[in-house]
Amino acid sequence: MGMNKNTILGWATLLMIVMGLLLIGLGAFRYRDVSGWGFAAVGIGFLANAWVFSSLKGRV
Repeated sequence: MGMNKNTILGWATLLMIVMGLLLIGLGAFRYRDVSGWGFAAVGIGFLANAWVFSSLKGRV
């Protein structure tokens, strides 16, 4: 069973969602100072990229 483009985009979306939530969690619960804001901002960026990958699935 080979992986086509949609399967690869699906896996990339899933991994980016997990990483984004992990970074937001680190920013919220682990780092309470200014670096927490940076972790949360990068996590939101990961979620935005995952949204783009999800919308590209089926169109590429």
